[in-house]
Amino acid sequence: MKILYFYQYYATPKGSWGTRVHEFAREWVKKGHQVRVITSIYSKSDLTAKKFIEHQQFDGVEVTVINVKIDNKQPFLKRISTFLTYACCSIWYALTAKADVVVASSGPITVGIPGLVAHYLRGKKMVFETRDLWPEGAIELGLIQNRILKKMAYALESRCYKASSLVVALSIGMRENIQKRFPKANVLDVTNAANISLFSTPQRFRPSKEIASKKYLIYTGNIGEVNNSNWILEAAKKLKKSARSDFKFLLIGEGQQRELIQREVQKHQLDNFLIWGLMPKEQLVGLIQNAVVSLVPLKGTPVLDTSSPNKFFESLAAGVPVVQTTNGWMKEYLECHEVGFTLDPNESDSLVDFVLSLPEKEQELIQMGLRAKELASKEFSTEFLSQKMLEGIISSCK
Repeated sequence: MKILYFYQYYATPKGSWGTRVHEFAREWVKKGHQVRVITSIYSKSDLTAKKFIEHQQFDGVEVTVINVKIDNKQPFLKRISTFLTYACCSIWYALTAKADVVVASSGPITVGIPGLVAHYLRGKKMVFETRDLWPEGAIELGLIQNRILKKMAYALESRCYKASSLVVALSIGMRENIQKRFPKANVLDVTNAANISLFSTPQRFRPSKEIASKKYLIYTGNIGEVNNSNWILEAAKKLKKSARSDFKFLLIGEGQQRELIQREVQKHQLDNFLIWGLMPKEQLVGLIQNAVVSLVPLKGTPVLDTSSPNKFFESLAAGVPVVQTTNGWMKEYLECHEVGFTLDPNESDSLVDFVLSLPEKEQELIQMGLRAKELASKEFSTEFLSQKMLEGIISSCK
């Protein structure tokens, strides 16, 4: 089978971003399928390009790079322009590239445009992969306020779902949301995966000047409003005032609020709050494995309850309990399997109280970590989930 995959954020483990498409495509190539990914340049990816269009290959996966740079720090209108530029350039490949099936991976919702072109003008089967509920999430968070833009975005989303032989949702919550709004859609949930061999292979703790012991809570990813980064900052301030700085917060990433938060850290002399820049996942693993817990905070909004963040799965694979703030499927999963905790996203005191309770939770956390690692190897392995999606694609193309 020839699979044409439209996805703007392609990365390998050498980058600082999720590798789902790379890992899945590599597994499909091993099984004899041909996979071509049409992507762009994301600031957290390891991809680079000198020409406007470059053809590269990673582990047998053909990757066409459209040299359009995307960064979470870009103003909203600039990001919209990069989304549209990528979509317009991708139409050429939707019209010309060899394919038996086309996969369009959103967000943003504009990735659906080349998929729709291939479907309607060439008669190709279309699979729409929903990574987050675009545009619902952007509208709920106030990023899209114009009434006409809202109508256009919802119309494009509706067309993508109706035109697809299969919709792949990255969480149970997303699947339920889509099925409720589009009852005729064929929806399969395939969560994000974790590179089990990478994240579950023990790495020794390497002390540094800033972190001399394993007493730290780690956050990896975008530092911004949606990720509730200020919630962690406020907790650090309160712990500093209470003279409890034995546990530290370590944030690794970039984002819209990094500089603002960094200034606050310096202003209040928070020695219990550290921000490190992006690093390849291969270097990140040891830091996650040796953390007390992994933080997965999000703002308290209904659409974010359906989220499927990479760090959730990677942390469990690393054998580290998760602390998250949504009221959706992640909360239910942590409670059901006893591999983490859910705190109030609107009250930093909930994080303060949790940190203060850590000394008495030592044995509980060890047991949670062991269960997490075992669960991840069964439910979130790349091999298992890539096969689940592949079977869904093959079945939908018959």
